[in-house]
Amino acid sequence: MDLFLQIWGGACYLSNKILFSVSEGQKASTKRTLKILGWIIYIIGVPAWVIILVAHDDWIAASIEAGGIPAMLLGLYNTIYDYRKEHKVFSWFVFCCTYGSLVFGLTYSLYIYGGITSASQVLEIGVMLGFLLGSYLMAKGDPKGWLFFMLMNVSMSALMALQGKPVLMVQQLVSLCFVIYGFSQSSSAR
Repeated sequence: MDLFLQIWGGACYLSNKILFSVSEGQKASTKRTLKILGWIIYIIGVPAWVIILVAHDDWIAASIEAGGIPAMLLGLYNTIYDYRKEHKVFSWFVFCCTYGSLVFGLTYSLYIYGGITSASQVLEIGVMLGFLLGSYLMAKGDPKGWLFFMLMNVSMSALMALQGKPVLMVQQLVSLCFVIYGFSQSSSAR
């Protein structure tokens, strides 16, 4: 079951990064289609990641993955409407979910572990910052989100190595290559 979850979560996450990074060099209609597919695939992979993270008491990372679903839906919404139709209530809801999940995950982890007492918690904080800020900025169409995804990939790769999840460790490192590519494409397009 563990290997299945690693493959499911890793394949969806990697597919998302490939679609996002490749979309950066495409014409507008192709870019939009690739990003829509990327957001959908990312959402499909979230349950596998949450199960894996909860099984290892990685409460910070698990709550961020689960709490990040509204940000992913906002990214999907914004991409579908090509950032022309702002939805202020939905944006506010995403903001509350994002930071509410951050507070929940961090507080629960501090409670369970009695503070920041492990290397995995430090790595989870890197994942948390990278994921939340990266997803939020990408949902808003800001290419600086790629930089935060780099932090997330490096932190998650180290966390997965620490926890004996080689498939996800390698997937995170391969994803990092696509994140770097996506960032370079978005930077050169500006």
